[in-house]
Amino acid sequence: MKINEKCLPCLVNQAIKICEITKIENREQLYKDLFLYLSTLDFSKSNPEVIGYTFRLLKKYTTNLDPYLEIRNYYNTLFLNKSDYFQSLINSNSNSFNQALLIATIGNIIDFNPIHQSTEEEKLKWFDRINEKVFTINHSDKLIHDIKNSKSLLYLGDNCGEIFLDKLFIKKIKEVNPQLTIYFGVRGAPVVNDSIEEDAYYVGMDEVATIISNGDDSLGTVLSRVSEDFLTLFNQVDMILSKGQANYESLSEVTNKNIYFLLVTKCDVIANDIGVPTQSIICMNNKENPHE
Repeated sequence: MKINEKCLPCLVNQAIKICEITKIENREQLYKDLFLYLSTLDFSKSNPEVIGYTFRLLKKYTTNLDPYLEIRNYYNTLFLNKSDYFQSLINSNSNSFNQALLIATIGNIIDFNPIHQSTEEEKLKWFDRINEKVFTINHSDKLIHDIKNSKSLLYLGDNCGEIFLDKLFIKKIKEVNPQLTIYFGVRGAPVVNDSIEEDAYYVGMDEVATIISNGDDSLGTVLSRVSEDFLTLFNQVDMILSKGQANYESLSEVTNKNIYFLLVTKCDVIANDIGVPTQSIICMNNKENPHE
């Protein structure tokens, strides 16, 4: 999915936010470099790739190479400490697989984009009202069928906090197919609040899946930039679960793999591309008509 002009304010606001977090002093020169890059922007690139570049640019101006470390640690711990709460939500539904899928997908509401971020209280309300939440696009029946008939699965993680809910969902996946080999993909280096290997091990993801770094510091999964090992695995697995908007943006045009996109549409750029309202909960297979 190519970058949209409406993404440009997000890029600039993200830079301003990181300047505030890290107390960068030479902000004027940073902004000049950022605007110089944007003035020559290749609009055929995806937004995740562009954000990856701008984040690398920001790191040049600060000694803090992981500005969102404190936020990532906070939300990972917050959700870990609510393990019993989330497990009870899953167990309270007669279809615990679909409930775990819904909860993991709703977890994608965790986002720290300055344009469309929500407060901690607002994020948690999504789970308190779980019985009111439904998928706008729901290909979960096909998802279960494919899980049962696959030998390998690559689960592409997204944000901090929600990574723990991914773990709970993967436990249910393993109940459906105990023989399924599952890999959990993370970013290759800190970029905004996206999960890296450190986060995955912190929440115990290695208990349910093999953790693999994609070797890149872009948002999402930019196949032209990932490591050779990751790309080989991506091409070899039977199916892929892709969490979040950035993974959707970077993989929406991939047609030679069986991909399920799990996300909450938090901006109208993504919502319009899929053809749904904002704040829709999506479980969508890339080979199915999303509106059937």
